[in-house]
Amino acid sequence: MTALDEKPADAPPVSDGLPDGFQVQIDMRCARDGDLRYLVGGSPTRLLRMSDAALGMTSDDGRIAVCDNATRRLARSLLDAGIANPRPMFGPQADDVTIVVPVRDNQAGVDRLVHAVRGMRVIVVDDGSARPISVDAPGVTVIRSEVNRGPSAARNTGAAAATTEFVAFLDSDVVPSADWLTVLLGHFSDPTVAVVAPRIVGLSWTVAASETASARAGLAERYENGWSSLDMGPEESAVVPATATPYVPSAAMVVRRSVFCGFDESLRVAEDVDVCWRMHAAGWRIRYDPVARVAHDHRTDMRSVLSRRRFYGTGAAHLAQRHGDRAAPVVMSIPMAVAVAALLTRTRIGAAIAMIILSGVAVRLRRRLGDLPSAPLVAAQMTGRAAGFGLLQAAGAICRHYWPVAVILAICSARFRRLAIEVAVAEGVVSWVRQVIADPATPTLGPVRYLLMHRLDDLAYGTGLWQGVVTARDVGALRPVLRP
Repeated sequence: MTALDEKPADAPPVSDGLPDGFQVQIDMRCARDGDLRYLVGGSPTRLLRMSDAALGMTSDDGRIAVCDNATRRLARSLLDAGIANPRPMFGPQADDVTIVVPVRDNQAGVDRLVHAVRGMRVIVVDDGSARPISVDAPGVTVIRSEVNRGPSAARNTGAAAATTEFVAFLDSDVVPSADWLTVLLGHFSDPTVAVVAPRIVGLSWTVAASETASARAGLAERYENGWSSLDMGPEESAVVPATATPYVPSAAMVVRRSVFCGFDESLRVAEDVDVCWRMHAAGWRIRYDPVARVAHDHRTDMRSVLSRRRFYGTGAAHLAQRHGDRAAPVVMSIPMAVAVAALLTRTRIGAAIAMIILSGVAVRLRRRLGDLPSAPLVAAQMTGRAAGFGLLQAAGAICRHYWPVAVILAICSARFRRLAIEVAVAEGVVSWVRQVIADPATPTLGPVRYLLMHRLDDLAYGTGLWQGVVTARDVGALRPVLRP
């Protein structure tokens, strides 16, 4: 479907109740000292106080099994708050799924993928390959377009030809693990879930013959395998704009075909972000499950890696035109923005101003926490995390979204030049540490080489962002959002 006649997502069913037998698991990081009475977490962070009745429905390890209307409401509330994650006990079968593969000029990739998913229904959409794609395997249909219309159009064509309730989109350069589909399909036992996606990891790393072979990989390849823009990380989550998982990539996703709104065919970049945000706006839920893994044949040379990042950056302008503030590079409350700006001055006056503002924030949080045990300490911790996140947002924006402006200011001001260098180093080190702590098994670079690649990544993405802004003649992708 085109941008002009794209299908709006149907509204979720009136009854969004979870089925009997469905289970949810409270994220025990939200339970201070294991106390399930008070749960602090989610995005945005909130406090939930569990009643005696709710605690009676919850096991000591935070598990809730849906068996009646009361447990159904409790499980749904915790899921929607981002404080619990689903643990479905059943779901559709593989026979209910058609795999759609958009491809252009990648016969070898198609052959590899078809072999990996043999026995399943597969629709390969040849999007104007110079040499037509050919597949001789049972259950595989090839649809050819003589002209290249883009991956969005190819995916829509394949989905329209499918007859099953679910469609799995897989790009031709991926290889799914053996149990990927079983893991993902379970989420669809929740009638309000429309899209589910796996974690995307590096194919070259998964098939490396030895540690020696992995060590011979170049700098760009090692960076891609550890910090690919397709990898949404090791933490399961709901997919919600303006959170840690704002979208999932279309290189691998499963959708409920009957309600899926389709990709915008006018977009050749950021089409996955756009479709996730439209589905979310329509009221549908999207899940990311890193237990299911799909390996992607990453780019391995420096030029192609950075060129791809620049290409992704051009999509920000399209998203800003379609989704407004959701595409903003910085989103902060006005008090927090003032506090962050004051801290970045690195002056005693700035530090004093920031402390006054943050103290006020902590006091307001303390009032909202009510009778939570250790409420003053929790309020202080939450305020500190918010300030840290604000500083990281500002640092990321300086190094990524606004780097051309930062360069000009650095040339004109020695003071800002020192600040920019300190920010670039500090943000990179924090990013590296957070990744290593979150996922120590992921292939990594050392902090110095990571810092180099991270900054080059930001420069490439920022270049594409400004290119998109100029082309679209719309500065929405550069406009920060400050809220009361």
